[in-house]
Amino acid sequence: MCDLKQDFPPLVNDTLLRAARGDDVERIPVWVMRQAGRYLPEFRALRAEHNFFKICQTPELVAEVTLQPIRRYDLDAAIIFSDILVVPQALGMVVEMKPGVGPVLPEPLSSPSDIEKLKFPVDVKEKLGYVFEGITLTRHKLEGKVPLIGFSGAPWTLMCYMIEGGGSKTMSKAKNWLYQHPNSSHELLKILTDVTVDYLVEQVIAGAQLLQVFESNAEYLAREQFEEFSIPYFKTISEQVKKQLEKRGVESVPMTIFAKGAHHSLKKLGNIGFDIVGLDWTMIPNEARNQVGPHITLQGNLDPCALYGSKEAIKKLTHEMLSAFGKSRYIANLGHGIYPDVDPEHLKVFIDTIHEYKWST
Repeated sequence: MCDLKQDFPPLVNDTLLRAARGDDVERIPVWVMRQAGRYLPEFRALRAEHNFFKICQTPELVAEVTLQPIRRYDLDAAIIFSDILVVPQALGMVVEMKPGVGPVLPEPLSSPSDIEKLKFPVDVKEKLGYVFEGITLTRHKLEGKVPLIGFSGAPWTLMCYMIEGGGSKTMSKAKNWLYQHPNSSHELLKILTDVTVDYLVEQVIAGAQLLQVFESNAEYLAREQFEEFSIPYFKTISEQVKKQLEKRGVESVPMTIFAKGAHHSLKKLGNIGFDIVGLDWTMIPNEARNQVGPHITLQGNLDPCALYGSKEAIKKLTHEMLSAFGKSRYIANLGHGIYPDVDPEHLKVFIDTIHEYKWST
């Protein structure tokens, strides 16, 4: 790895980190899931010249893409440009990004015996060192303007891609494993959890100042399945990341869990060691607050499709969102990632409306 880790520039805007800790803030912090990506013309220009995973694996390009939205908008955080599927790649699986299709794993796990084909244990510093170099380089290039977020996919979400071979409307192949091969499912989830813990720890050591775990496929699980095949692995991740960082003399960072569609388990999500619970756009803020309790920061949750509306409609919906969440322990965001055909100017309206919002005293 590059030895740029020492002497990071001092952080100028720490609003996001203060909101994560529950401290008072002068304004609501905002960042946007997938803010570095396809909706920006400057990203599309870069993408036209480089393969998707070539960008992910080149620290200088990672830094450039991560900084693109920071140059454009008054955001309160950057999120490192990468992909959750670098973890299956580190385990030896082939992942391709096909235009108009998305990620494709041409040789998915078709039966539990295929677990033996995975290259485990994983030396994440060897296999994913390019991510850590990108984080360190980006921290310096940010010049302390805003904090840098690192992330990983959650074990169940990664398992889905590894078995389905890509996206799916039902996740029926992955769920088949839960019903027919529960022990093998837990074996695979344990492998993914171990790699994820090491991966997140190294991101912090490289310079990430907040972590988010994406459980994008929570909505496919009933409560009982979610609490058997997802929640325990979240808890292990939050506990082990903090424990490993402490062992290495590194200060822990705030951690966010975003479980899309997990209405049924919000209370549990507030009790597994994460500092922030992200909400999708279908969740009701005051109900979520009642479930997770007063000591957890909430994040979210405007419908990403709201950005297709008029600028006045975006302002109105954003005001309603802010009013519903309140100022305490809150980070503004969309309820899922921004879509690639959104007008960048409409995102600017969303961000500026949040920062200009006047709170009644």
